[in-house]
Amino acid sequence: MRFPANLRYTKDHEWVRSESDGQFTIGITDFAQRELSDIVFVELPSVDDTFAEGDEFGTVEAVKTVSSLYMPLAGTVVAINTDLNDDPSVVNNA
Repeated sequence: MRFPANLRYTKDHEWVRSESDGQFTIGITDFAQRELSDIVFVELPSVDDTFAEGDEFGTVEAVKTVSSLYMPLAGTVVAINTDLNDDPSVVNNA
């Protein structure tokens, strides 16, 4: 299992990476990817949606289960990975 030093992790298996422009990127851990196995659908928030820390902001659906995503910090969504809409399985390859 990989633990890149530039990521901060939550108990819910999300990670946060601080970007040079002061924004943050959020993803799910390798552990979560392996546990979910084949991801078939991802529901993400819309740009400009605002969340408090701990809010549910989306879901990841695998063949056998659905897992909620929780916002690791408060903020407003400025971009999403639109590739996930067309091919949610790219999460398994990240």
